[in-house]
Amino acid sequence: MPTELERAIARFRPKPRPNGDVAGRISAAAFRAAVEQRLSAVERDLADLKGRINGLIFVVAGAVLTQLILRVMA
Repeated sequence: MPTELERAIARFRPKPRPNGDVAGRISAAAFRAAVEQRLSAVERDLADLKGRINGLIFVVAGAVLTQLILRVMA
């Protein structure tokens, strides 16, 4: 006979599916596919960030070079 605590805990456990799987579990192949998708999204974001940083460096270097030329010419 389960105690009151055991019954309360049992309400929060995932219910087993008819095929024996616990709700919310995924196969190894599906997990790998999800991880691969997330990794490719991180790679795209990182490439975008790298491009923005390179652009920012180019703008700063251009501004410094412009200031140097203006001071030399003045």
